[in-house]
Amino acid sequence: MEPALKHRWSVSHNYLAGITAGDWWRLLDQNDFGVDPVYWHRAAVISLLSVVNSWHRWNEETAYGPEIEATQITKPPLFVLGHWRSGTTHLHNLLAQDDVNFAYANTYQVVNPHTFLTTEEANTRRFAWMIPKKRPMDNMALSFESPQEDEFAPLLVSLLSSYLGVSFPRREDHYGRYLSFKDVPRAEIEAWKRGFLWFLKKLTFKYGRALLLKSPPHTARVRLLLEMFPDAKFVHIHRRPEEVLVSFRHYYDTAMWHTYLQVPDRSRVDDEIFQRYRDLFTAFHADRGLIPRENFHEVSFADLECDPMRTVCGIYEALSIGGADQALPKIKAYADTLKDYEKNRFPPLDDASKERIREEWREFYEPMGYRVE
Repeated sequence: MEPALKHRWSVSHNYLAGITAGDWWRLLDQNDFGVDPVYWHRAAVISLLSVVNSWHRWNEETAYGPEIEATQITKPPLFVLGHWRSGTTHLHNLLAQDDVNFAYANTYQVVNPHTFLTTEEANTRRFAWMIPKKRPMDNMALSFESPQEDEFAPLLVSLLSSYLGVSFPRREDHYGRYLSFKDVPRAEIEAWKRGFLWFLKKLTFKYGRALLLKSPPHTARVRLLLEMFPDAKFVHIHRRPEEVLVSFRHYYDTAMWHTYLQVPDRSRVDDEIFQRYRDLFTAFHADRGLIPRENFHEVSFADLECDPMRTVCGIYEALSIGGADQALPKIKAYADTLKDYEKNRFPPLDDASKERIREEWREFYEPMGYRVE
C-alpha cells in the first residue's frame, strides 16, 4: 500500500452502497471492471450490498410502484444552487427547517433511492452508529436524517453523473459531461430526467409538500430543470473564489478518499477544480436568464454567515414564499444552535494560486462582485 492512499480501508461515506446488483454489474462493465486491487474490498462490500438492495427494490416496487407512477408533482420545487464549498449545505439546512412549505431528501433516501420507502425506518435505527456525527470535510452535523444533496439518487438510478468520475477517476472526462449534459445524446438526457423525476415522485408520495432540493451540479443544469419544472424557484449562493479554492482542495483531501475505486492522480487536483468551476459557471451564466425574474434570487455566503435571518427573510420575500411567520422562528432556533460552530481554518492562499484564479475565473466571479487582490 502506498502511504499516500488515505482511508484506504474505509468502506463508509460511499454512495454506491445503495446501488442494485444489475446496475452495479452494468457500471463495472462500463469501466472494464477496472477496480484497482487496493480497493477490491470496497467493491466486495458494494457487491454484497447490491444483492440485498435488489431484493428490497423488488419488494418496494411491488408495494408502491403503481402509486409512485401515478403521483403528480403539483407544487414547484425550490432549488438551492451554488458551486461546491459555497455554502449550499448551510443554506439548505436553514431552509429545511420550514416543514410547512417544504420537504427535502435526506442522507438515507438519496443513497437508497430504490428502497427508502420500505427500509428507512428500520435501517436508520439499526445502522445509525455507522454514520459519523460530522462530515469528513468540515464540522457540519451528519446523520441519516440530515438534508442531503439529491445528485446521488438519479446517479444510482441512471448511472449518469459527474460524481462517478470520483469513483472511477481514469474516466473522469467521460463522466464530467454529465455536469451540464452539454453535447450529451438526448437519449441519455431523457434517461437522467426520468430517473430524477421518479425519485422526486417518491419524495412527493411520502411527504406531499413542495420539494427543497440542493445539489451543486444543478447549477449547470438550469435549462434541464426548467424543462421539467417551468415554475421552479431558484436561490443561488456564491462565495469568494479564494475561499472556494482552498475549501475544495480540502474536500478533495478528505471526503473523496472514501469513494475511490481506482487510485487517483493527485497531481491533477487543481486542474480538475479549475476546470469544474469554469464548466459549472459557463453553463450557469448561459442559462440563468431563462429563469423568470420573480423565481430567482441570489445571496452571498458572507451575508448568510453574518446575518442568516436577514438573508433568509430576503429569500422568502424575493421568491414570494408564503408562511414565513411560521417558518422563521424554527429557522432562527436552528441558526442559534450554530453560534459555536467552528469553521475550517486554512493557511493564506499563495500568490501563484491567486494569479491562476485571476487568469481563469475572473469572468465568472467579477459579475458576482468579487475581486482577487
